[in-house]
Amino acid sequence: MNLNARPIEKLDCFNAYIQNTIQKYFNNTALSDYNRESYTFGEIGYDIYKLHAGFKAIGIKAGDKIALLGKSSANWCKIYLATITYGAVIIPILPDFKPSDVHTIINHSESILLFSEESIYKTLNLNEMQAISMAIRMKDYTLLESKDEGISNKFINALDNFTKANPNGIKPKEIVFPKQNPDDLLVISYTSGTTGFSKGVMLPERSLRGNIDFARKNMTMYQGEQILSILPLAHAFGCTVEFLFPFTLGCHITFLARIPSPTIMIEAFEKVKPNLILAVPLIIEKIYTGKIKPILSKPFVKFILKIPILRKLFFNKIKSKLTKTLGGKFRELVIGGAPLNPETEKFLKKIHFPFTVGYGMTECGPLISYASWNTTVLHGSGKAVDEQTVRIDSPDPLNIAGEILLKGSHVMLGYYKNEEITKSVIDEDGWLHTGDIGVLDKKGNIIIHGRLKNMILSSSGQNIYPEEIESLLANYPLISESLVVDRKNKPVAILYPNQEYMQKHNIKKIDLHDKLEKIIKNVNENLPTYSQISNFEIKEDEFEKTPKRSIKRFKYQ
Repeated sequence: MNLNARPIEKLDCFNAYIQNTIQKYFNNTALSDYNRESYTFGEIGYDIYKLHAGFKAIGIKAGDKIALLGKSSANWCKIYLATITYGAVIIPILPDFKPSDVHTIINHSESILLFSEESIYKTLNLNEMQAISMAIRMKDYTLLESKDEGISNKFINALDNFTKANPNGIKPKEIVFPKQNPDDLLVISYTSGTTGFSKGVMLPERSLRGNIDFARKNMTMYQGEQILSILPLAHAFGCTVEFLFPFTLGCHITFLARIPSPTIMIEAFEKVKPNLILAVPLIIEKIYTGKIKPILSKPFVKFILKIPILRKLFFNKIKSKLTKTLGGKFRELVIGGAPLNPETEKFLKKIHFPFTVGYGMTECGPLISYASWNTTVLHGSGKAVDEQTVRIDSPDPLNIAGEILLKGSHVMLGYYKNEEITKSVIDEDGWLHTGDIGVLDKKGNIIIHGRLKNMILSSSGQNIYPEEIESLLANYPLISESLVVDRKNKPVAILYPNQEYMQKHNIKKIDLHDKLEKIIKNVNENLPTYSQISNFEIKEDEFEKTPKRSIKRFKYQ
């Protein structure tokens, strides 16, 4: 491996990175759908220009919004890059959002064009999407449905004409994209999709470029190497670190595009042999709890671990097997998107496994802090990344936890069409209030203690807002009060039944559990999979309240 092959120069805008990468590695393989098609950087450039021709034909202007709905794939990336390099704004939508949530996001973002997987689009209603003129099939850019035949014909004809005019493809020197300004809006990322609570995070050019700059400089990947994308690209962590960063290095990205079951993952890691692995904690925690922990609990193993020489040999064997399970070629496993279980982290440290836990949020595109695996500290999330300043809102940041505040180029412009919430998160001095609490150690490592606000972060890295779920529970007269709390990164509902309703309808205590269970099932049908209620508890008396009659949430966390 030639370590000098890793480019670390900084370019002046996001488009310059994409342009430079396509020109430089034109004939190299860029993107692959696992066990399916592969595409060179030149072919990516060709499709970008083809889509540009379609955008121009239907009058799309700089700043117009284009929605993208589908699982991670090479074509997802082509549409994403085509939108941004054209000057439009991309609206990536998680594929497991409910249809009503998708309609809400598309309407709130004022998207005028939708690219979608056909199977997902079948659940949608074009008439419920106010500004959308037509829906295009993500797989091959053909028409799914249109409100205006004239517009859809212009788009399809433009693609056909581009193909006819370029039968032999395009040349590297033809790849030229316009320069962008640091505060140009590139992405609106929706952190939640439930009606009435959607927040569109506006990410500017400087945020995406800053994340790419830092990753290129500090994460251990080099031109031509392999990465397996297993996280959803509509999630900031997956998009930035599994797609944009390695793409600009000239790496080969393979998209799993399936539910990452242990069997499928092991097979894919063995085939792709990635040089860097990005994962949410759930993946490594499943391996630890399912494969490693049962072994550690055996009496014979417990005996071995008491003898230093045998313990070292045993740990080396487990490390070797775990490394092989993940493909055997990676230098570092970067964990992010949610907290890592402390027990799992402690064990990985014991066996000197090359992993690190980063910290970020969608509002920063996402990187806030990072440390390489050989410098990271136990329970730490690294140091603030380049050009970002972190401080703790505490009289003693070393010892007394306070809210983690951030200022720098990665920080979002704000929440789309929601100035009030933006002002509540970014203060007058420009500090972003993360909603997390923690401390800084003497070397500047961030140690996160927990959530300051109510948001639950699932093990798969998705944001869950308890108020959204509570608003659905409030629709049932049997429930007088409810509180949704975090139990091991899963939402659990604490329910106080309506005593008058029970008396009026002659509901016995013995029947209460079954009736509430049916309510939970109904509520879950209206929630994304990751935010569904995992369990519930029945409260015998009312929740303790503040003078304003709000539930004292912290009492029940």
